[in-house]
Amino acid sequence: QAKRLHWPRCHRRARGHSTDRPSSSLPREKKVTMAAGGAPQFASLYVGDLSPDVTEAMLYEIFNSVGPVGSIRVCRDSVTRRSLGYGYVNFHSVSDAERALDTLNYSSIKGRACRIMWSQRDPSLRKSGVGNIFVKNLDRNIDNKALYDTFSLFGNILSCKVASDANGKSRGYGFVHYETEEAAKQSIERVNGMQIGEKTVEVTRFLKRDERDAPVVNFTNIYVKNVPADFDEEKLKSMFGGYGTITSEAIMEDKQNRKFCFINYETTEAAQKAVEEMNGKDLRTEEQKAEQKEEDEPDSYLLYVGRAMSKSERARELRSKMTQEAAAPGRAAGVNLYVKNLDENTTNESLKELFDTFGTITSCIAMRDEKEKCKGFGFVCYASPDEATKAVTEMHLKVVQGKPLYVGLAEKKEARQERLRQRYQPGAGGAPMGGKGGKDNGKGMGKGM
Repeated sequence: QAKRLHWPRCHRRARGHSTDRPSSSLPREKKVTMAAGGAPQFASLYVGDLSPDVTEAMLYEIFNSVGPVGSIRVCRDSVTRRSLGYGYVNFHSVSDAERALDTLNYSSIKGRACRIMWSQRDPSLRKSGVGNIFVKNLDRNIDNKALYDTFSLFGNILSCKVASDANGKSRGYGFVHYETEEAAKQSIERVNGMQIGEKTVEVTRFLKRDERDAPVVNFTNIYVKNVPADFDEEKLKSMFGGYGTITSEAIMEDKQNRKFCFINYETTEAAQKAVEEMNGKDLRTEEQKAEQKEEDEPDSYLLYVGRAMSKSERARELRSKMTQEAAAPGRAAGVNLYVKNLDENTTNESLKELFDTFGTITSCIAMRDEKEKCKGFGFVCYASPDEATKAVTEMHLKVVQGKPLYVGLAEKKEARQERLRQRYQPGAGGAPMGGKGGKDNGKGMGKGM
């Protein structure tokens, strides 16, 4: 029994985008049984990575050469009518759709390699994560087709994409979605750690955002900051060697000549023990304690030892903190940042000028004394957490008028004291906001801020 050919809904990528369906005069197509793992239900193809000036007529000319095309739609913004860069092609026959997928995938249309896959109207398959893998540390010359050719050896691929920036340049990672979980597992076993192009890739199961945000308990790489100026390899091994076998270590300096280090242990237990025992220790001499200013934050001089984090992990944690702060009950709209180490001649206007490139500033003040000189600190409030996150990322430790700025989330005194108490109590772990880790489980090396 024939059924009407359902038009695939154009996925909403922005508010107001068109999700129109075609008229009732569309051709009919026999329903195809849905195979386990996502075989096509109808002869409908998704065509992505299209140039903005590709039209339905152009696609019809290309795809109709393979077999009779029932209908074509390029999805457009409902207001501007600009192409969203993807569309759908409906064939009368599943065999013609299969042939188009085999022969036209990654072919050039208006100077861009198109990406074709079966249209999946059931979002549960895409959202389930079954058969989905993540590939990182890709050679920048690897494109969608090269990634597809490499991973198609292990099973039928539903979709395959290398992430790219606005200019079409690879970001160094990609995604492959297999029809079956078995194919995904085999690709991880066979390709992980292999060299593709000029780089050794890492292939793992794709994790949803909520899974990525789960606390990491198995790690071997730790980050250490606020170490003494005379800290060297000998002292490092003396202080941290007792917790287990150290496989590698690196002592570095930031732009202000402050030392920090990464230590990689052979076992997770050793790394966890080092964090538990050493985090929050005061390594200052009596002379340094006497010279320390009362207003200095304890986290500026107490030893910090925690799991080494990647740059993306730190950014997620900072964004999460700022979102929570912005949503706190009774708090005014926006995210408030604390800025210190300002020059004494800093004014409200000059402070705003420093930070207004990152977003909408709702308030800005440089604190002044009775002589109208800046006290060395101030506050900048942004309209959204994303803007505040970008400002912290770009401006923290940036040298302005000879001084490295401190930029962080503004806190009430009680909240700051409670945070520091929890952070430096025995057994406190956590992760640095100032150092860069390596791989996802903290086994890489990096550098601090």
